[in-house]
Amino acid sequence: MYRFFVQPQVDQRQKNVFGYELLLRKETDGGQWVVPERFTELPLVKQAQLLEELAQQLSTKATNQVLALNLNREQAEDPSMLGTIIYLKKRLNPAALTIEFTENPTLAEIQKYSLFFHQYGIQLSIDDVGTGSNTFNNIHHLLPFVDQIKFAMQNFRMHGRADQIPASLNFWHQIARQYCLDFILEGVEDESDQLMAEQLGIERHQGYFYGKPRLIAQ
Repeated sequence: MYRFFVQPQVDQRQKNVFGYELLLRKETDGGQWVVPERFTELPLVKQAQLLEELAQQLSTKATNQVLALNLNREQAEDPSMLGTIIYLKKRLNPAALTIEFTENPTLAEIQKYSLFFHQYGIQLSIDDVGTGSNTFNNIHHLLPFVDQIKFAMQNFRMHGRADQIPASLNFWHQIARQYCLDFILEGVEDESDQLMAEQLGIERHQGYFYGKPRLIAQ
C-alpha cells in the first residue's frame, strides 16, 4: 500500500500553514511506512489519484492551500507526466499545486514545463538548492522559468556541513530576491533555526519544528 504523508509549510509572519509537501511512503509487511526504493514503483497516474483523495481530506479545496508534489528525473521524463499533472490540477481547483523538481531539469525541459504548467496556474520549484547537482552554476539558467526555490538545511547536516549553512543560506536567499522567486527554508528543527531565518528575513519555513511528516487518517 502507498500513501502520501504530509508536512506543513508555514508562513512565520502570518503565523499560519499555507501548504503541505506531499511525501510518498510505502507500507511494509511489518506495518512500517518507508520511503520507496524507486518513486516510479507507483505510476504517476496512481499517485495523482492518491493526491486527489488526500486533498479532499485536507479540505484544501475550501482553503486554497498549496499542495507540493516532488518529481524526480525519471518521473519528469514520463511521456504521460504533463497530461497527468494538468488533469490533476483541474481536479484540485481552486487548491494550488506546486511541482518540486528534486533533480535539475534541462533548459529545454524547464521551458516546456513552464509553458504548459503556468497556463493552468501550476507553480514550479527547484528543490535542494546548494546541494547535490543543484549548484548555482547548474541551475542559474533555469531560474527565470520557475517560481520558487527551496533550501534544505538537513542536507548540509547529513553531510557534516552544518557550519556552511549560514553563508549558503544567505546566498540563496539573495538569489531568490534577485530572480523574484518564492523561497522556502527546509530543515527548521528548533527555535535557533527559526531565529536565524527571521534574522535573514525568511518567512516561509518547513521542518520538524512545525511538524513531522504524518499520515492523514481516512
